[in-house]
Amino acid sequence: MRNLIRSLAAFIILLAVSFYLFQYINMEQKAKAKNVLHENLILCCEDPKTGFYRDGFCNTGQSDVGTHIVCAVMTDEFLQFSLSKGNDLISPLADSQFPGLKEGDKWCLCISRWLEAEEAGVGPPVILESSHRKCLEYIDLAQLEKYQYKGNIKKK
Repeated sequence: MRNLIRSLAAFIILLAVSFYLFQYINMEQKAKAKNVLHENLILCCEDPKTGFYRDGFCNTGQSDVGTHIVCAVMTDEFLQFSLSKGNDLISPLADSQFPGLKEGDKWCLCISRWLEAEEAGVGPPVILESSHRKCLEYIDLAQLEKYQYKGNIKKK
């Protein structure tokens, strides 16, 4: 029994240290992250909480295989397009605390989906200040600027 308690205590400590390191690395990535304008990446959206790391930022890392780097303002046309491609962003998923998106919501999109939508003529507006600079590996700034969101951007 004593060995079980020691093992459990060691596991809890290891888990806590791992969580701390993950948070630290994520904070370091966030602090260094730049947007497509080569400025500090700003918050995309807190409600609903977006981003691969669900911290509100369109930050990325090696584990983000979808490359969720485009901060886009949802349109009905884009949401229907995404649904037609098998990615339902409209329906809530209670088990993952995903509320479902509607027109006007901001969301960190995979660059490949945004490019696909742009090619189909339904590319949603982009918040350049909140879109990760990695976007520039896939599309040039001039093309992104054509989709620049013209509304109010809440900076935090």
